[in-house]
Amino acid sequence: MKPIKVGLLGLGTVGTGVVRIVEGHQEDLQRQTGSAIEIAKILVQDKSKLRNISVDVDKLTENVWDVIGDSEIDIVVEVMGGVEATKAHILTALGNGKHIITANKDLMAMHGAEILAKAAENNCDVFYEASVAGGIPIIRALVEGFSSDRITKIMGIVNGTTNYILTKMSQEGAAYADVLKEAQELGYAEADPTSDVEGLDAARKMTILSTLGFHANVALSDVEAKGISKVTKEDIQYGKKLGYEVKLLGIAENHDGHISVSVQPTMVKNSHPLASVNGVFNAVYVTGEAVGETMFYGAGAGELPTATSVVADLVAVVRNLKLGINGRTVQAPYKEKKLKTDEQIASKNFILLHVEDKAGVLAQITQIFAEHEVSLESVFQHPNKSNPKAEIIIITHDANQASMKNVLNQFESMDVIHAIKSVYRVEG
Repeated sequence: MKPIKVGLLGLGTVGTGVVRIVEGHQEDLQRQTGSAIEIAKILVQDKSKLRNISVDVDKLTENVWDVIGDSEIDIVVEVMGGVEATKAHILTALGNGKHIITANKDLMAMHGAEILAKAAENNCDVFYEASVAGGIPIIRALVEGFSSDRITKIMGIVNGTTNYILTKMSQEGAAYADVLKEAQELGYAEADPTSDVEGLDAARKMTILSTLGFHANVALSDVEAKGISKVTKEDIQYGKKLGYEVKLLGIAENHDGHISVSVQPTMVKNSHPLASVNGVFNAVYVTGEAVGETMFYGAGAGELPTATSVVADLVAVVRNLKLGINGRTVQAPYKEKKLKTDEQIASKNFILLHVEDKAGVLAQITQIFAEHEVSLESVFQHPNKSNPKAEIIIITHDANQASMKNVLNQFESMDVIHAIKSVYRVEG
């Protein structure tokens, strides 16, 4: 039987993993799909480069057209990264009738709607399981596993670099800058770590998850992103004393058709499953109206975990080819996007204040909360020998974002408050 021919764009970490799995699991893949799968062409930047995998040099090319323009290639797997040039290549490949599998979160977050529309126009499949959370099958779960349910909340640790940094700060009491440097030396963080530590990488992933989960065309610009660069070891230690772990969470909520999506450092109650997700691991917590709370946990990056998701998509495309149903599973967002206002976004909050250590200060502070109808769950004062000012920690009940902004703005103008040191959302 004629093999299904695949073109691979990129032979870096993930591309190498794809080759290893496809070549090493041929019997399993044939049993699952009914066809042999052959990687026929691989786009690389330099054919002469030494690699840690043996590949037939005749399969290598430095010309993208040898892949996207080859009439014998049925499926194009994109694992080379980049956005604008890559988008152009993928749109051309779709125009040539080729099915697409991509691990490119930036591409799908920014141009997913255009790519899916082009795929539908040409009856082609586009699968992108590996674009979010590496080896965790979260996209397939949202599209297929929750197809009969309504998702109300998606909350997750979707960036391994920041989770590694926060875990080390929590477990070892280390400072942010020291752990970041260590993460860079270990290869967990890039030389320019901005995308990870400022929440941009997580925001792209939450754009994809919320679009799929809520069936609305959520844009990257709709995601309010705040990173971990201002998280201090003191914040983490105070949180631990009160039973919380600090995690960078992507949080997407849908109430009555109104959506909010954010990425922010969050105090997570240590009894919540996400609080114990440590190191470079990822986890996504999904709440449905019918199923209730579920969690998906696993490796969020790496050669073989990510390549496993790519090859799972490859199996799905080949099965569709056999059934003649390619392009029918592409589902564009069909619900109107309605974003929540600040008045509709509510959460508990952790606030650390440095204040004058004198009578009456706490009464002034609680009066401000009362004026803006924010009720308090607890108030703590912790002695700190290194700080002559009083340190007050306040945990609010659920309060809307507009009220909290008004409270904090009023605090800024109060002489008795010397600093609003930290403000975090509270979950769990």
